[in-house]
Amino acid sequence: MREAQPNERAVGIDYYISDSDGTGGRLRSRPADFRVRELETGGFEPLSADTDAYPHLVFRVTLENWDTNDFVSALSDRLGMSRERIDWAGTKDKRAVSTQLFSVRAESDVLDDTDLRNATLEPVGRAGRGLGFGDLGGNAFEIVVREADTGPVERITESLRTFGGSGDGDASDGGEVGVPNYFGQQRFGSYRPVTHEVGLEIVRGDWRAAVLAYVGCPHESEPDATREARAFVDSEAAAAGTADWAAALERYPRQLGFERSMLHRLVENGGERSADFRAALETVPSNLQRLFINAAQSYLFNRMLSARLDRRLPFDRAVAGDVVCFADSEAPNGFALPDPDRSQRVTGGRVATVNRHTQRRRAFVTAPLVGAETELGTGEPGDIERAILAEEDIEPSDFDLPGAFHSTGTRRAILLRTDLSIEYNPLTFAFRLPKGSYATVLLREYLKREPTAMR
Repeated sequence: MREAQPNERAVGIDYYISDSDGTGGRLRSRPADFRVRELETGGFEPLSADTDAYPHLVFRVTLENWDTNDFVSALSDRLGMSRERIDWAGTKDKRAVSTQLFSVRAESDVLDDTDLRNATLEPVGRAGRGLGFGDLGGNAFEIVVREADTGPVERITESLRTFGGSGDGDASDGGEVGVPNYFGQQRFGSYRPVTHEVGLEIVRGDWRAAVLAYVGCPHESEPDATREARAFVDSEAAAAGTADWAAALERYPRQLGFERSMLHRLVENGGERSADFRAALETVPSNLQRLFINAAQSYLFNRMLSARLDRRLPFDRAVAGDVVCFADSEAPNGFALPDPDRSQRVTGGRVATVNRHTQRRRAFVTAPLVGAETELGTGEPGDIERAILAEEDIEPSDFDLPGAFHSTGTRRAILLRTDLSIEYNPLTFAFRLPKGSYATVLLREYLKREPTAMR
């Protein structure tokens, strides 16, 4: 193994699996260098279906250099409707060519003559409900790396094949590889990774520290005015007496709407009691409130995976004390997906039996995304989970929180496997990943560059 970049270690990603130097190179030199296509689960009614029974039109969109949220805003403006009537299954990066599903509650002809720059819309069918986040099997990627040194590619691939349990073979063209199923840097903020810090403080019950982590904490990547505003918040919070939240608000740039809304609420309520800071956090949209908690869970998960690597425990097979989940029977054909709702604790007497299933991709070793209803593992895996939670001063019951901050928890596979195809001129990677997994978690093993260069 090889030590990860400092910014990665800050979010719990401690290692590269491969010892080899990286290829270097540049991602996203142009949007077409990063192509992603959703793997659809299907099940839609034909376009001619009764619109009373199936009021949602499902359509496929190919976007070039569009942020998903910006596209939804532009589409809703063009259609003359609220963006709340438009739903989608997954959010994609802007600097890419992405093909993904959307739905809109509307008649079938609503997309006629809809013309948006660098966007191709294709009606697919009708549905009784709008798409929900995660209504997809996964994503297929084709990614070009410019100006790369291809010399290390085979050595890296060999390491990843071994880690994933695929054994020997010709690594020049790829094959099945495996990496720890880390949450990628973008989960926490590629340029200012503080989202998990906010969530951890919320879970610990320190609402004041959570607000300050979000509104303060300047980062070198930010514009001068933003850094100065955050530094003022930090200085006011550290000074004796009551902080001048009104003065902080005056210094904050207008475009930082979420931070300004928190400061507005602190000005209104006085900003002295714990309840004032909780109310400030509740001014942001509920999806951002959930993101704070999800990022905290993701950070703890990453730390558990790094600790498992430290102890040299396998990822492709279970040991006594692990919890495994079984394959999702509704996954797209040929795509093995774990179903966290079908889990089993592995006792010493069951290890061999369970590992026959892991070898056949019918079962997957998991770690917890800790929540209020999480049951921790036993044996050495349980020791890891408890040690990480103790170091962070957190218990599962701490996630029993109000409103959108509440989480019951779930489990997630610790190994990310994929069939990887590699071409060399230019260096191009093609692979498929289950939903919720990150292409950059695989690519980082090859490029070995700072997270900001992986965007």
